[in-house]
Amino acid sequence: MFSILLVMLIIVAVFMIAIILLQKSEGSGMSGASAASMFGGALTGAAAGNFLTRATAWLATIFFILCALLALVSAKTANNNNVSDLRQELTSDVATQPQSQPTTGVATEPVTVTDK
Repeated sequence: MFSILLVMLIIVAVFMIAIILLQKSEGSGMSGASAASMFGGALTGAAAGNFLTRATAWLATIFFILCALLALVSAKTANNNNVSDLRQELTSDVATQPQSQPTTGVATEPVTVTDK
């Protein structure tokens, strides 16, 4: 599950980088000549701005959701491993301890008091 989410996150990140680089900026960026030649002029003008803005918003939302899911899966996996390690340590400690009476701080043997 973790691997699948990680691969999906990487794919979304690459798409998001590409779409952000295609957006029009003040310095014309990559959206100038390369976008017009790649898409045959389909991503030029106002329609391109709307499409790229919406695509960026959707990809950013998916990116953050995938990050949260990865964190949850990772935490759940880490907790399961820690619990099992702790259980193994506790069970091995209990098995190696000699069977003795519990120490409560109170003397369990009879004490004789002599007056002098």
